[in-house]
Amino acid sequence: MERLQKILAQAGVASRRKCEELILAGQVQVNGEPVTTLGVKADPAVDVITVNGRTIRNEKKLYLMLNKPKGVITSASDPQGRKIVSDYLPGIKERVYPVGRLDYDTEGLLLLTNDGDFANLLTHPSHHVPKTYMATVKGVPHGTSLEKLQKGIMLEDGMTAPAEVEYHDVDTDKKQATIMITIYEGRNRQVRRMFDAISHPVTRLKRIKFGELFLLNLARGTYRHLTEKEVQELRDMALKTHKIQK
Repeated sequence: MERLQKILAQAGVASRRKCEELILAGQVQVNGEPVTTLGVKADPAVDVITVNGRTIRNEKKLYLMLNKPKGVITSASDPQGRKIVSDYLPGIKERVYPVGRLDYDTEGLLLLTNDGDFANLLTHPSHHVPKTYMATVKGVPHGTSLEKLQKGIMLEDGMTAPAEVEYHDVDTDKKQATIMITIYEGRNRQVRRMFDAISHPVTRLKRIKFGELFLLNLARGTYRHLTEKEVQELRDMALKTHKIQK
């Protein structure tokens, strides 16, 4: 017997937190009876569990890395008809969902999975898994400006954690610079807001690394399966950073 939200997450319905919301909204049934409270347990081998009438079955766990193009929505659907990440997953029949988000104008490394526990582990605020970006910005920030990002800078939702920042390229003709930045949080549009705070807005943003996982030469708009070793390394890093923060 396991908690219902864990069963749903393991079956690839959504993250555990989202599954809890589905339960509280009355969208989950066990043996035909609606469940609207957390803490209910079930046996997936015996009980019939449905979400909005769809029977839940344990699926093979998938762990994917996509090189997300710019102009693609990190979502399962879009009412405006724009491209979504699942449009770039030919051959994947299972329902997978993004681990965290990359905004519409950001490209690069995006993880997708149907393992809710894995997704929750990597995105939970207590697990500070580093994420590295290449940010092309207007103008050339002075070292003192980058030091502000390194120490932590005040945004409208509070002070950021210290970041790792270094110059990657400077184009004096175009009056722009490319900065490599590693952050340890997952706030909405965080990198863009950090550079806005030092008056050097981002013109291009690409995530190149998640934990110790590099994007490398994966072609834009294509994906690959993670190896068992890569999945375990991501798990280990999330748990390790959690212990360090404690």
